[in-house]
Amino acid sequence: MRQCVVNGIAIGGDAPVRIMGVINVSHESFYTDSFVSTESVHKAAVAMVEAGASVIDIGARSTAPNTQQISGKTEAERIHAALSEMDGSGITVSVDTMHPGVLEVCLKHDVHMINDIAGLSNEIYASMAAASKLPVIAMASVSRPGDAVGLAETTRALAAVVSRCEKYGIDNYILDPAIGMWVPFRSVEDDWELCRSFDTFLSFGRPLLAAISRKTFIGMLLDRPPEDRLAGSLAVTLWLLQKGASVVRTHDVAATADIISVHGRLVKGT
Repeated sequence: MRQCVVNGIAIGGDAPVRIMGVINVSHESFYTDSFVSTESVHKAAVAMVEAGASVIDIGARSTAPNTQQISGKTEAERIHAALSEMDGSGITVSVDTMHPGVLEVCLKHDVHMINDIAGLSNEIYASMAAASKLPVIAMASVSRPGDAVGLAETTRALAAVVSRCEKYGIDNYILDPAIGMWVPFRSVEDDWELCRSFDTFLSFGRPLLAAISRKTFIGMLLDRPPEDRLAGSLAVTLWLLQKGASVVRTHDVAATADIISVHGRLVKGT
């Protein structure tokens, strides 16, 4: 497996499983408890790093289905304010946006990684990402975020993402199989299928991101709101670790760090 290196942090291969802590500066987020005000961004990031996060992923727009939409201007203003709080902190920061104009704003700050849920399907965005020389997380997407349905389509979408990376000369990247209810024509069973078959995506030879924290498919199984989905999220996380996840994106850093430690002891004896 080719490793991805983010600000000197190796991800994938024989590197330890890494944690990506989520900071949302969008109050529209499906998980309201995850909202962090601008003035609290640095404090929240420090707490996540102390709890075990290697990377902090900052986003300013909710991409969950049926959430209130905001303008690109609002997203850019929010993320500029948040990143201004992080500049010079020494913390490894990823930016979660799929819009070229917002990415342009992000790249004026101390950022170390780009998280694109559109899978580099936007040519302008992909060119900007390539020119930045930053590592990229690219999600399985054909023409809109998470529009691949089922295992076969997701595999084809990831193959397309790999081709885009090759086209734009991006060689330092992580693949995200896009677990989640991204589009109306996906079902929760699609998510369970992707989880069950997660290890098939190791065939691409790249680190895989597990991004399932408190998502709908867990909530629908347990009949619980996002605030009460921690146990379900940790159960799925443990499964995805067994299936080869190299990095876990989560709202719950400390609990996830515990799961990773227990998994390492059970499976690797370390």
